[in-house]
Amino acid sequence: MSFATYCQLVEKITQWNYAYHVRDESLIEDAEYDAAFIQLQTIEMAHPEWVLPESPSQRVGAPASSSFQKITHEMKMLSLSNAFSLSDTWDFFVKAAKELECDVDTLPILSEPKLDGLAISLRYEKGILRYGATRGDGQIGEDVTHTIKTIASIPLKLFTQDPPEVFEVRGEVFMSKAVFEQINVLAQQENGRLFVNPRNAAAGTIRQLNPKIAAERALQFMPYGIGAYLGEKVFTAHSQILTYLNTLGFQINSNTRTFNATERAFDEDYQRMAALRESLPMEIDGIVYKIDYLALQQQLGFIARSPKWAVARKFPAQMVKTTLLDVIFQVGRTGVLTPVAKLKPVFVGGVTVSNATLHNMDEIERLGLCIGDEVEIHRAGDVIPKVVSVVAQSEHRQRIQMPARCPICQSEVNRIDNQAAYRCSGGLICGAQIAERIIYYASRDCMNIKQLGRVLIETLCEQGVLNSVAAIYRLTIADIARLDGQGEKNATKILAAIDASKKTTFSLFLTALGISEVGEEGAKNIARYFKNLTALRTADIETLLQVPDVGAVTAKNIHAFFSQQENNQLIDALLAAGVHWNEENFEPRYTPLSGQIWVLTGTLQLPRKVVKETLETLGAKVSGSVSAKTTCVLAGELAGSKLLQAQTLGVDIINETQFLALMHTFDINL
Repeated sequence: MSFATYCQLVEKITQWNYAYHVRDESLIEDAEYDAAFIQLQTIEMAHPEWVLPESPSQRVGAPASSSFQKITHEMKMLSLSNAFSLSDTWDFFVKAAKELECDVDTLPILSEPKLDGLAISLRYEKGILRYGATRGDGQIGEDVTHTIKTIASIPLKLFTQDPPEVFEVRGEVFMSKAVFEQINVLAQQENGRLFVNPRNAAAGTIRQLNPKIAAERALQFMPYGIGAYLGEKVFTAHSQILTYLNTLGFQINSNTRTFNATERAFDEDYQRMAALRESLPMEIDGIVYKIDYLALQQQLGFIARSPKWAVARKFPAQMVKTTLLDVIFQVGRTGVLTPVAKLKPVFVGGVTVSNATLHNMDEIERLGLCIGDEVEIHRAGDVIPKVVSVVAQSEHRQRIQMPARCPICQSEVNRIDNQAAYRCSGGLICGAQIAERIIYYASRDCMNIKQLGRVLIETLCEQGVLNSVAAIYRLTIADIARLDGQGEKNATKILAAIDASKKTTFSLFLTALGISEVGEEGAKNIARYFKNLTALRTADIETLLQVPDVGAVTAKNIHAFFSQQENNQLIDALLAAGVHWNEENFEPRYTPLSGQIWVLTGTLQLPRKVVKETLETLGAKVSGSVSAKTTCVLAGELAGSKLLQAQTLGVDIINETQFLALMHTFDINL
């Protein structure tokens, strides 16, 4: 390693920092940045005479953007050292204990999730919010007070009659996963710029010059500590500070905990948070471990860039680069062709990934993607990996084209009117659609044929035993018992479940038919309107448009479905097999909540499905997102962005106790 190479590394990391902190652009994935920074620190430890004043190790981030007023932090905002394993974490605190001249297992540790957001300092003077500033380079940040004030979880006045003279609250501004998805869906509909991740979206939002845009995006804030402080209250532990912040009106992370430093305790805590990670409403990229006692923190002090009493253990990278080797097209149950990326295998999010979703051809065009390109992929938990950007174009790149013929049955492929999707015209003659249609028909939300799962259905289709949905009711014990892992006893149970499925409801039967654009709610509206199958089969498009919430596209799809001879033959075969329902289920009913839109959020004691079905029985619609049209929000414990959005919009909010009381007025006891 030469001094010139070291200088090049300093320059490279400086450019990455500038792009990330000033321009809100991630030029590389976190794992590559972390590796480069560790390399820089290793070089500087070996050659302290080489250390440049402008080295990234001597500062925290990039300079403040010139678009905003600069603010000098009274107390420097520092970053954290990183650990990537249990041994890294343990070694960090063993070293701290050695410097403190104490046993490591006597160290009190505070653990808190590392939110993947934007570090912010809030300055309060006599309890009133004076300004909010970004971290910037640690010494000088950007004044973003105009957007900070739009965040509902930041009190404009501290909740106390005896506020400190000066109080700087340090924390993280972040965007929930749900809000992030909503913003990107809207941006895609309007052909706007998509955000790569919630952190990128939060950073872009907080730097908006127009606070109205920030207000619409329901940002949140959670504190992790304090900066400058001038007050009478004396703190002895970091956990005590967090408790105090909670009393002042700040939301504290409920997954914060304390324990004594042992390897087992660190490992158990890491496994606990790793298991919770995907269920959390916000993104986290690791866990921060701090020595809890402030006296010990002060005794250890700082190095140039970070405290010697805190470390961040990072989770495995969720964003990595790889090469797009090919694109194949899968055919779904409705005949829609979905492009799937075949990737050079890469380790991401704890697993090796070789496939990723590309959604549709419009998404491929938006990305400017070709076979052979180097791409960035994102994977979070059990979520299917997706390609998020093209990193480098290949010299021999090949254009991706939708096939003119179905890869399964060779029928013609056509684009669906006014949609990004393409569909195979083969219908019931397409092998892929037959298997998927049977799987869908038998699924829990349709005919609920227990134990007749995907693997068994695919096996029976491959062997030619199942060639249509109606063939389910012609299965024999011998058809199933001869298969590996089945047997006569299991086959008998499956046939009993098939026989039980014959008694259903009109709406579930319609759902199970798999008509394009007709889901569970749409099927209920159709069944309630027509009351019987004969009236529905003979309805024209104008009549179908009279059904509540059935638009032009859905009406066209329903009419086309019942106009096809093959589909009517299938329905007749199902009825002949004994499928039936009680049409009297669709008589007019008591609907006191008709026209209302409800949203459920947070953890409820009652099963969500029960609450949803009860509200729908009373005439309400249950939506997944809050808007100005929302009638009421039922908020359980740990309610997040939906609750904040409802508060911002002035939507009525009730808790579960109030909900039960309301149901009691309708003579419904849950």
